[in-house]
Amino acid sequence: MTYKLENTQQGAVLHIEGRLDTTSSSQLSEYIDTELCNFDPETCLTIDAKELEYISSSGLRVILALAKRFKNFCVNDASTDVYQVFEMTGFTKIINVNKALRHLSVDGCEIIGRGGVGTVYRIDGDTIIKVFREDTSIEEVQREISMAKEAFILGMPTAISFDVVKVGNQYGLVYELLKADTLSACIKKEPEKVDEFAYKYAQLLRRLHDIEVPQTSQIPSAKSIIDNAINNISRHFDTEAVDLMKTIADAIPDARRLLHCDLQTKNAMMQGDEPMLIDMGEIGFGHPIIDLGNTHSAMMKLVGDYEQLIGLPEELSHQTWRRMIDYYFNGLSNEEIKHRLEQIEIISCIRGVTWLSLSDSFPKEIIEQCRQTFHQRAIIRKDEIISLCQSLSDWTL
Repeated sequence: MTYKLENTQQGAVLHIEGRLDTTSSSQLSEYIDTELCNFDPETCLTIDAKELEYISSSGLRVILALAKRFKNFCVNDASTDVYQVFEMTGFTKIINVNKALRHLSVDGCEIIGRGGVGTVYRIDGDTIIKVFREDTSIEEVQREISMAKEAFILGMPTAISFDVVKVGNQYGLVYELLKADTLSACIKKEPEKVDEFAYKYAQLLRRLHDIEVPQTSQIPSAKSIIDNAINNISRHFDTEAVDLMKTIADAIPDARRLLHCDLQTKNAMMQGDEPMLIDMGEIGFGHPIIDLGNTHSAMMKLVGDYEQLIGLPEELSHQTWRRMIDYYFNGLSNEEIKHRLEQIEIISCIRGVTWLSLSDSFPKEIIEQCRQTFHQRAIIRKDEIISLCQSLSDWTL
């Protein structure tokens, strides 16, 4: 067998090839004692096992010793046979062991939608795949799966991914959705039924926002996510803008309702008459105004190509939102709905810029466009927005 230690920006990677039996385990142990003797226990150490053909009990003891020594330890790309050894011996319960991923190609596949986190493709009539940005880690992908499963258990109507794959150098999540189309595609195909689809869209949001997230849940706080995003992008904005963003975020009432946080029409799939949610990377708990503000930002205030990003012409996107919100607030007077929309729009203002936190590589012109947009939508209305912030406490659930 052969082995090699590689230092990377993320930590150290130990590549192991061949058979890790009794003899080679002793040799590897000596190599580790020499090469890793001065490494800090906080170092992130990864075993690259894609070329590991076999592992014995002696090899497992070497792996266990490393796992005890390094707090951030994992085994990646284990073949099916090697993974089964880890699983049968109980190692997968105490060590992070990841199976080798199958590779898929999206060449020639229909693009269902694009977003800040990745792109969704249709593989065939029954299957779609979300391909993440190149800088997305496997831990982030696994977190999305974990959050999606927990949200599903709580009652969110979501499609659960059944496979993690590689698409070139990127990770992908595969979903099985039999004969499903995005809500955007359905509306675009039958615009005369926009009222019917808007009703289903509103019912989906209401159903979601009726779910209370228990204190024991691992689902994160949406307000905390917003706070972190504002801190992340603060380097791009002046003090006045950042302070106003924080004022808006701080004014959001506390709640523990289940939120998707990116519930635009391309992230809802219609499987027959049943809506199913995809793209679960931003789910959290909080006040429904966060979901509604984020959705308003996408459906009404998008800076970009509506057809490409939402899957609808701009006017049809606006029409869908307006009809949906009437159904969502059914029972309120026109004056009350108008007030709620004014409140929603101030959350929409910060959503229109916090998406910059998704990447550190946006071009300067995009950042400048966001600065100008926030100035036009928020800074010049500062006094009005602060007054609306003070009114948010009247939105009881």
